[in-house]
Amino acid sequence: MWEIYDALINGIPENLKVDELVCGKKRTYLRSGNGAGIAASRPYETRMPLLIKDMIGLPLREVAGCIKSWNFVEAAVGVAAVNAYYNNPQVARANGVEFSDKPRVEDRRYDPFIMSQNQVKGKKVAVIGHFPYIEKLLAPVCDFSIIEWTPENGDFPMPASEYILPECDYVYITCAAVVDKTLPRFLELSKNARGITIVGPGTPLAPVLFDYGVDDLSGFIIKDQQRAFKIASGAENIKINVTGQKVAFKKEIR
Repeated sequence: MWEIYDALINGIPENLKVDELVCGKKRTYLRSGNGAGIAASRPYETRMPLLIKDMIGLPLREVAGCIKSWNFVEAAVGVAAVNAYYNNPQVARANGVEFSDKPRVEDRRYDPFIMSQNQVKGKKVAVIGHFPYIEKLLAPVCDFSIIEWTPENGDFPMPASEYILPECDYVYITCAAVVDKTLPRFLELSKNARGITIVGPGTPLAPVLFDYGVDDLSGFIIKDQQRAFKIASGAENIKINVTGQKVAFKKEIR
């Protein structure tokens, strides 16, 4: 079960250091050199942390190891560290991620739900996580289910994933699943799907994820690091989207 996490950690060079870190109420932000990453914060600290030391100046790979922690505040730090490497604009572009050099790009062009409306038409689709406007985008065109830890009206509770995902043609998984370690199980349950997408600004743009059944990484590249730090810390109460660009990184079809 840890194989996918070990692959993400081991792909990070040993010479990178942690320069900035903030654990905000909604987002965890970490910067290493020219790369910054974020993760969805999870307010669960029922376990002691793995790393009890000052993380500023530590090797990025060491801090990325926190992704395996069952203390979810610490695990979010680990995911942000992973993203500080793979979502670094230079690294992402070298790996084949396409994005603009403009400070801000219209998000609709790279929104996975808007982009896939024709593809999923008439198919069985599940979305893990209740994304904004998702019902309006997908419910009219497909057999559509939302699976959530805290279900809203009409959503399915998380245990329903065991029954729903094996029957789906397309599955969209919230990037928060990387933090809480449900990702490997969701991928296993969705192995018969035609397409699996990980969605959200905390999605690692790591090509190695394609080796584990993922077809599309719908993530985010931070371009304005200073403002992203302020938003994560709560100093500015706006969406993180204003600090960069959504991207669609798809597995090559061979």
